[in-house]
Amino acid sequence: MEKNKTDANCDEINDEMKWVLDSSLDHKGRVPLRASTGSWRSSLFIIAIEFSERLSYFGIATSLVLYLTKVIHQDLKTAVKNVNYWSGVTTLMPLLGGFLADAYLGRYCTVIASCIVYLMGLVLLSLSWFLPGLKPCDHGATCIEPRRIHEVAFFLGIYLISIGTGGHKPSLESFGADQFDDNNAKERRQKMSFFNWWNSGLCSGIILGVTVIVYAQERINWGAAYIILTVVMAISLLIFLIGRPYYRYTTPTGSPLTPMLQVLVAAISKRKLPYPSSSTQLYELSKAESNGERFLVHTKKLKFLDKAAITENEGNLEEKQSPWRLATVTKVEELKLIINMIPIWVFTLPFGICAAQTSTFFIKQGAIMNRKLGNGFEVPPASIFTLAALGMISAVILYDNVLVPTLRKLTGNERGINILQRIGIGMVFSVLSMIVAALVERKRLDAVEMNGPIKGSLSMSVFWLGPQFIIIGVGDGFALVGLQEYFYDQVPDSMRSLGIALYLSVIGAASFLSSVLITIVDHVTSKSGKSWFGKDLNSSRLDKFFWLLALITTLNLFMFVFFARKYNYKNVQKLAVADCYEDKSDDGKADVRV
Repeated sequence: MEKNKTDANCDEINDEMKWVLDSSLDHKGRVPLRASTGSWRSSLFIIAIEFSERLSYFGIATSLVLYLTKVIHQDLKTAVKNVNYWSGVTTLMPLLGGFLADAYLGRYCTVIASCIVYLMGLVLLSLSWFLPGLKPCDHGATCIEPRRIHEVAFFLGIYLISIGTGGHKPSLESFGADQFDDNNAKERRQKMSFFNWWNSGLCSGIILGVTVIVYAQERINWGAAYIILTVVMAISLLIFLIGRPYYRYTTPTGSPLTPMLQVLVAAISKRKLPYPSSSTQLYELSKAESNGERFLVHTKKLKFLDKAAITENEGNLEEKQSPWRLATVTKVEELKLIINMIPIWVFTLPFGICAAQTSTFFIKQGAIMNRKLGNGFEVPPASIFTLAALGMISAVILYDNVLVPTLRKLTGNERGINILQRIGIGMVFSVLSMIVAALVERKRLDAVEMNGPIKGSLSMSVFWLGPQFIIIGVGDGFALVGLQEYFYDQVPDSMRSLGIALYLSVIGAASFLSSVLITIVDHVTSKSGKSWFGKDLNSSRLDKFFWLLALITTLNLFMFVFFARKYNYKNVQKLAVADCYEDKSDDGKADVRV
């Protein structure tokens, strides 16, 4: 009798496994069939469009400081600040884009809309180079003073790209991760690998962006490069649309911030109520009322917020059920998750400041060093960024294929090591990168003092910069990928696009902080003698600035470790089920897991 009951349960579970029951839908609005939707079959379409977006972004970003100094003729300090401002806006815009995707538009529609805005920006950049009324000069590619109309068109174009990126980045990455079902053991493990391989595809786009596109900028002209980027983005959008039948879609549920405000209001309004003797007395929905949503386990931190889930014995039913008066344990825990993330977000900013140097000062260093390779071939300055991308790809492959399987056996952790440990390792590499950068720049300045500004810099090969690019790339393979997974995985399920935006906002806020730090250092060092930031690199002291960043990041690392050790990870309730599809024992009987 018991055997027949177990067999019946197994048959029921096996039937359920044919369908994805995580509240996602297929392109016709039905429950998705697991065999024909999601997983790697749909993720490949999504990675393809991310490849083209990163190709475009880094094709522009890594050489932007050169465009501003060579074509628009800004001085080094102004150009670096403008690059940081643009980078900051570009990586903070996803906060708005992620919010709109989660709350109202949906991730799929947001990706399409943002791609169209992105294409508009690329088209405007192309026109600003070729259209007679918008060209930098009447004759020739460069001039002493470019037209004001060209500057307006150029900056409008790159900020349209910022707006496009604001919707594209958070929506596309979270949409890609949505293709894997957290309730399925196999797909859950695939999702962990997704973030690693997502970044491998991303880095492939970066490599082509800083080699092929930058080469076109150097050897043909900037306009030709913009046309290539426009065509590639248009083709990738078409590929993304072709994958529509294979995707799994999540329905927007309104503002994810409203429930958090409701919890706060309910907790304040019931602040004088005593705590219940047991957390089981706190209010939670039944499984039938949950509409497929996952329940979070109650935690003891931030106990004040628990008062929002205390059921009152007085008042009518309507008042008791008002979300502004009574919240579920899950909603309370979601607010706790966001509050606990704030220190982690803050103490990853110095890592972002170090990463910001790769597209500004590192590139400008390469521009004045010996870039000749072989028979007269000259490496474009921005192409040296390829080494950072290769470092990141190598770190991701090593981590996913060697470290995770090994550490998984040693620690019993499904990820091998926890997410914050991975981020911390990446931050160590950022400190090492700044130390190496300071030593290399000091050597270059010594060569300038001995042999003069031009001959001195040219006496050193651009590949002296290789170690600092590779080390920061390896650091990105740990920290940046870890931040992506952290902010996607640890936010409430209803705000995962906004979670990816929070990861991007680390880089955006760090870019602004980098500009602020440059301004402060410039002001302080000018008063004490000679500024660390002159009109060019040879009259600057970048080595001292890199040492300062290494010191700041090292001190910050201790604070990060302190909060990481106290951090409570998101804990989802699991129901006891007979597992007929995973983790069978040696005798073939199904193990019952909780």
